[in-house]
Amino acid sequence: MSNKTIVVVGASRGIGKALVEIFASNSENRVIALSRDLEKMEDIFNGYSNVITFPFDLLHNVLSEAKTIFEGIENIDILINNAGKLVNKPFPEITHRDLMECYQVNVIGVMETVQAAVPKMNHGGHIVNISSMGGFQGSVKFAGLSAYSTSKAALCSFTELFAEEYKESNIKMNCLCLGAAQTEMLEEAFPGYQAPISAEKMAEFIANFALTGDQWFNGKIIPVSLSTP
Repeated sequence: MSNKTIVVVGASRGIGKALVEIFASNSENRVIALSRDLEKMEDIFNGYSNVITFPFDLLHNVLSEAKTIFEGIENIDILINNAGKLVNKPFPEITHRDLMECYQVNVIGVMETVQAAVPKMNHGGHIVNISSMGGFQGSVKFAGLSAYSTSKAALCSFTELFAEEYKESNIKMNCLCLGAAQTEMLEEAFPGYQAPISAEKMAEFIANFALTGDQWFNGKIIPVSLSTP
């Protein structure tokens, strides 16, 4: 786990925050932490000299903003698309804006971030998309999450399509469909539910997968879950 340049999108809380801390614990790594909440990231990662923070909003000007951030980076080894937008509403109450924002953050913004990152992966790289068990075909589904879960299912499909298009390159993409981990987003989706795993433990798995999973997997949709939800 050494001498890697790692980009984590959605780095200000939960699993993303824990990922940055895991990767940054090795001083040889350089971690690019992206989130809408720059002030929070600067406070959290203040003690890490190898963490660079940038404001990044998946709702607005994603491709141009990502290109601007990445232009100062020689090479990207790992990109983890961890940010997500949750809408938890009964289907009749979901608005057009809810749908647009959910798909923009969870699908379109990810695709545009990848478009900006690919030119920086000249020597190969591993892109890890973070989806949900709610977007994993055949898994248990929950009322109120139709906007969120369908957008996460679209992220799974993008993973397969990208891997096919880039199969002759050294760039690999995989998608982890996470089950319940104790995060702020889980509390929003299932108030009062206690997950069997912490955000930090889930981040350990994701970090290890990001570093080594591309040796065995490409274009794969992998469920990572101990429970339902």
